[in-house]
Amino acid sequence: MRLQQILVLRALGLGLPGIGRILAEQIDEVEALRGHHRRLLAERDRLDALAGTVSRTIGALEQSRKDGTSMTAINRPENLFEGIEPAQYEESLRDFPEHAEAVTRRVTAMTPQGIEAGQRERTARMVRFAELMAAGLPADADAVQAGADAQYRALTELRTVSVEEYRALGRSCVDNEQWRAAYEAIAPGLAAYQRDAIEAYAASRPG
Repeated sequence: MRLQQILVLRALGLGLPGIGRILAEQIDEVEALRGHHRRLLAERDRLDALAGTVSRTIGALEQSRKDGTSMTAINRPENLFEGIEPAQYEESLRDFPEHAEAVTRRVTAMTPQGIEAGQRERTARMVRFAELMAAGLPADADAVQAGADAQYRALTELRTVSVEEYRALGRSCVDNEQWRAAYEAIAPGLAAYQRDAIEAYAASRPG
């Protein structure tokens, strides 16, 4: 009976940590599924907005190639994270609860303008990695590693993040469905490229 319950919940898209909480804490399945449904609707809206953003980004990239300019030279890069609520950060960081709490605290204390600026900065970093990948640079190239270092420093502004935790976060670029979708929407293969860049960065530094 329990195995059947797990299989049904898994088929409905609930993650194993969430299923574990339902079983361990005897959470009502209907209420759990209602919450899951709300998150799915929010994610659908986010993906709709993301699709529009990616379409505009493609146009900007094509124009930048025609003009011979870098995408990172655009003053206001697109925001791939527009409309994301603090609860959605917690969901996407479910495997890193301490970091999720730190992100939520930071976001809830920020102004809407500050949140947007941070999201655009993160988008610009992702686009930069896509540019480096498109240029054929390997994940351990100096320019790629400089990007990984900037990302690591941005993480440590929130809280102390060990090299091993950064490595685990890098692997989540591929393993976490939401993160992988965000990276792959920018460029196919970008999730694995980001993971490999972080892996190379972590391997070159003591834990």
